[in-house]
Amino acid sequence: MTSSAFMGVILAAGKGTRMQPFSEHFPKPILPLGGRPLIAHQLEIMRGLGVTEVVIVIGHLGHEVVRTLGDGDAWGMRITYVEQEQTLGIAHAVSKLEPYVSKPFFLFLGDIYFETSDLGTMVGRMREGSRAHGVLAVKREPDQAAIRRNFVVLTDGADRVVRVVEKPRHPRTDLKGCGIYLFDVTFFDAVRRTPRTALRDEYEITDSIQIFIEDGYRVEAAEVIRNDLNLSFPEDLLDLNLHWLDQNGKSELVGDGVVLHDGAKIEHSIVMAGATVENAITIKDSLVFPGVRVTSKDDLVGVILTNETEIHCHDR
Repeated sequence: MTSSAFMGVILAAGKGTRMQPFSEHFPKPILPLGGRPLIAHQLEIMRGLGVTEVVIVIGHLGHEVVRTLGDGDAWGMRITYVEQEQTLGIAHAVSKLEPYVSKPFFLFLGDIYFETSDLGTMVGRMREGSRAHGVLAVKREPDQAAIRRNFVVLTDGADRVVRVVEKPRHPRTDLKGCGIYLFDVTFFDAVRRTPRTALRDEYEITDSIQIFIEDGYRVEAAEVIRNDLNLSFPEDLLDLNLHWLDQNGKSELVGDGVVLHDGAKIEHSIVMAGATVENAITIKDSLVFPGVRVTSKDDLVGVILTNETEIHCHDR
């Protein structure tokens, strides 16, 4: 089985209430990373795996996702959009996919930035003749708090997953689930039988995975994630963009059509296309959205600027 035999799915329906005020105007997956929407980076990962058919689940401000990505032609892909009218958890979103997914599929959570090693390893686990029906991307996570915010993966010591626990109070291993999954279509039966949980009053994907395992299907863990950064709060967006600069060896990024005052300095910041800096100020450790007029006469440090708001994230 080659990677071209796989589809891609990205979940982009969440409201992102903790990301206000950004979430009033932008779904999290189209917030900028390195001058492009976060979700564009995910599409490129999928395209690198040979995926050409993608289904994106939209909800809150879904029309903005459609407007941003279109039909997928820019990535050599065909994108289909499916609406999740109520955000009732990841498993609920996956349940909407069954009529549109006819072969094994990668599932990405659309509000996470991934640095991966070799996702082809996941494909290899589901090649013809393999017993695996699902593969979970994991990383060794030394930060117990980070595991408690996500889910822990327990294996038999030979990569076979025996249990997954959502937001564990006391993680029993350092294997953290990271928001990339690979399943074959038999997984939908487990999704259909997933109950609504008391933990968050949602349909949890970890419950679906546990049902799948207990049905006797083989699910494996693949250590293919080097780093994963969630967009949960406004300061995460700034941290992520500055991390992207560092990872790409850039001291700054200035987009097309940016107009800078002769005395303006851009240091370790991203100023996106069409922005204007009107005064001789220094912008440091900051993110300026497209088309913003920066009229401040004072230096800006650790700031996100949009047309609607100015957010001072934290002292840097």
